[in-house]
Amino acid sequence: MATDDSSVPDLILREDSVLVVIDVQEKLMPAIFDRENLTENLVRLLKFAQIIGLPVVLTEQEKLGATLPEVKGLIPNVSRIRKVTFDCFRNAEFETAVRETGRTTLILTGVENHVCVAQTALHAMPEYAVHVVSDAVGSRTEDNWRIGLERMRQAGAVITSTEMLIFELLQQAGTDEFRATLPLVK
Repeated sequence: MATDDSSVPDLILREDSVLVVIDVQEKLMPAIFDRENLTENLVRLLKFAQIIGLPVVLTEQEKLGATLPEVKGLIPNVSRIRKVTFDCFRNAEFETAVRETGRTTLILTGVENHVCVAQTALHAMPEYAVHVVSDAVGSRTEDNWRIGLERMRQAGAVITSTEMLIFELLQQAGTDEFRATLPLVK
């Protein structure tokens, strides 16, 4: 029996989602545990966002340098939102940018998972559905990465992976979007 998307409440919908990239910056990334995998998955997600037309919001923590070139190069028309707060929602420009998308599901990526990502997720959850991409977030230590994911899960965030998210947003094979996405998941 076929169902429409609205009858499956736990599936993420592209029409209601925004990809949030938090503080993936040159001065911080060398200290991040498993940064190569994180960066690779974030690049995959940004390429996928282009394929399906997913809006992107990008933050930069002040004094940590520019966003990684391989990330910024994929979203040249996305303005960076500079912040000094850990919780992105404590920055008016960020809050406005998210609201202006008209979307109510946040897909969170970036660093540090147990600080900026977690505080943003915890702040967002009363108003937004939050999906945290476990292999596209990171912390300086594996323990903090793991604890951050667990804290967000306990608070109600959905913990997902890059590939799981991509296929959930695609919904079906055989489309032009599916064919364009295949190189990202092979």
